[in-house]
Amino acid sequence: MSRVHNSRVIDELRDRIAGLEGRGSKNAAVLPFGVRQIDERLPGGGLAYGALHEIAGGGTGTVDGAAAALFAAGIAARANGKVLWCLTRPDLFAPALSQAGLHPDRVIYCQADKEEDVLASMEEGLSFGGLAAVVGELVRLPMTASRRLQLAAEKTGTIGLVVRRWRRQTEASDYGNPTASSTRWRVSVLPSEPLPVAGVGRARWLAELMRVKAGECAEYEIGACDAKGCVCLLPVSANGPDQTSWRGNHAG
Repeated sequence: MSRVHNSRVIDELRDRIAGLEGRGSKNAAVLPFGVRQIDERLPGGGLAYGALHEIAGGGTGTVDGAAAALFAAGIAARANGKVLWCLTRPDLFAPALSQAGLHPDRVIYCQADKEEDVLASMEEGLSFGGLAAVVGELVRLPMTASRRLQLAAEKTGTIGLVVRRWRRQTEASDYGNPTASSTRWRVSVLPSEPLPVAGVGRARWLAELMRVKAGECAEYEIGACDAKGCVCLLPVSANGPDQTSWRGNHAG
């Protein structure tokens, strides 16, 4: 066997391994947030299409859980097409999704009795290939299941979003376990943006990028998704986390 043939075989194997690991080509399509400080931390300048992304609330309460769902809705809203949303609890508030840019006319709801059915519906939706995004609400995401979802997303180039929801504090510890997701986020509610007059300002979140393949972790204080699904970077609050090192890395 010639050296040229050997080299070609090795290159093909490397490409296949990169695909299985979720590492697409340098020109792979991404969905940017439109915020430089966030996009520059993500390989390719945004959330990768054809990949799985995890989002969870910063605590076990409904408020942080709702923020995580709205963060996912904003991402899905910025992708073009219909969105499949799979869930077991019928408590999704459509007007709130609409305020985050995801109009009810774009959402296909799939309610299941068990989380196993949510996983199956997500895999089917990701394999279909005609959707802007597939969202699934899950308590646990086993490694094997996450790999199946990742492979299905890679095959069609669809974004997969897993919103992790917990009923008990003990379930939240599962979020530290490894999965095949390309990014992992944690969203917590902060005091709303202050206004110069009486009233309630724009909702504010602490968005923590806890894991990203081929990238670095970071955290941001952001304005909640607007009517187009977009977030914005806000000044760090006086009572917020110590982000001096992060701000120093992005000075100027």
